[in-house]
Amino acid sequence: MTTVAQRRGAPPADAPGSLPRSAVRARPRLVLALIGAGAVAVLGLWWHGTPSLHGFGDWLTNAGRITGLEAGYGVIILVALMARIPPVERGVGADRLARWHAMGGRYVIGLIVAHALLIIWGYAVTAHTAVTSQTWTLLKSYPDILMASVAGLLLVMIGIVSARAVRPRMRYETWYYLHFYTYLAVALAFSHQFADGAEFMTNTAARVAWSALYIAVAAAIVWYRFITPVRQAARHKYRVLNVRSEAPGVVSIVIGGHGLSALRAESGQFFRWRFLARGLWWTSAPYSLSAPPQRDRLRITVKAVGDHSQALRRLKPGTRVIAEGPYGAMTGAARSRSKVLLIAGGVGITPLRALLESLPAAPGDLTLIYRVSSMRDAVFREELKQLADRRGAKVWFVAGSRTELDGNPLTGGELTRRVPGLVDHDVYLCGPPGLTAAVTRELLDAGVRRRHIHHESFEF
Repeated sequence: MTTVAQRRGAPPADAPGSLPRSAVRARPRLVLALIGAGAVAVLGLWWHGTPSLHGFGDWLTNAGRITGLEAGYGVIILVALMARIPPVERGVGADRLARWHAMGGRYVIGLIVAHALLIIWGYAVTAHTAVTSQTWTLLKSYPDILMASVAGLLLVMIGIVSARAVRPRMRYETWYYLHFYTYLAVALAFSHQFADGAEFMTNTAARVAWSALYIAVAAAIVWYRFITPVRQAARHKYRVLNVRSEAPGVVSIVIGGHGLSALRAESGQFFRWRFLARGLWWTSAPYSLSAPPQRDRLRITVKAVGDHSQALRRLKPGTRVIAEGPYGAMTGAARSRSKVLLIAGGVGITPLRALLESLPAAPGDLTLIYRVSSMRDAVFREELKQLADRRGAKVWFVAGSRTELDGNPLTGGELTRRVPGLVDHDVYLCGPPGLTAAVTRELLDAGVRRRHIHHESFEF
């Protein structure tokens, strides 16, 4: 089904949900460059404190020192990536930050294991003792080694529960709260570094710089993840205004508040919501805005896929809310082309519905493709038709299984046929991981540049 409107309806530049001019965004390449520069500086710290190496044992021990220093640096960077610092969240995007965090986590776990093995082996070679004997000697004789071992085991445990083979088998809440042990591990590791690290024992400047890095990240965590949400809740006084059914198992929740324009929220972004109701207050979950933000209200739309999301159907008007955000980089700021294609799968329509209303575009330059298993599951059917009519946009509902549709309806060839000038579009994509991965491959095969494909998910 395709709806094509004839009237012009691009929103004005200052429409709700349009790009806040004062929003600061960190460039992804700059963030990566800074992280890389820090890793090089850490290597320089080892070089400065190591005048010479003698023998195989010394080489092993210093390889252990290097991996230990890089692990100590890497783990605090992993924490910083998840600190929800607004310029980083807006510029890099929560989805990309989560991927960096997951990939970096694997490297850090490898460095931690290598550090322990190399140090033990190097000391054993130098002392001409067995590895097992040297392990026991280190645990008994060196300060904070036991705490460092606990820290390492905690980080390895967190890495295991975050592995792709394990994570889907765990409840989100269990996985989420296990990650809080990261803070304990970081504190234990920090103590070990200063107690046993040769680079810090006599180098006051190194101790000050290392402490400043850890303190800065700790301050960012406390400020942005704990204090800021409470301050925002007190200032804006978020409350549930109403809950409305949109489709089977899908509800929209309208949250009211005071002075919400100060949040500088944009269409395409999400908040982490904590509803202060019985059985819900202890969980913070990410949900996208499903309509452009207004001065006194925000709307989210949620599909019941677990205990938490199912319970949201029973929220009562007046329920108080704590919101963290806004987060996400899948906004109008990511756009570099005049033509835009929005591709949604299932409840992934929520941020794209907001973008359909607020993205400036001439009639005919804005297209939405909405993939659902059946028209009964399509969310916002009437809203989407009305918006398309008002905006001069095209909306294509793709409903049915592959068998019913005689194959994949979203191949590169079919997209090229349905969307003339496909390669000249910015593409915003949101839906189940399998669909988004498949559509991304088709878009790339059809000639769309990766930098023109904007995607964000909450699979972390």
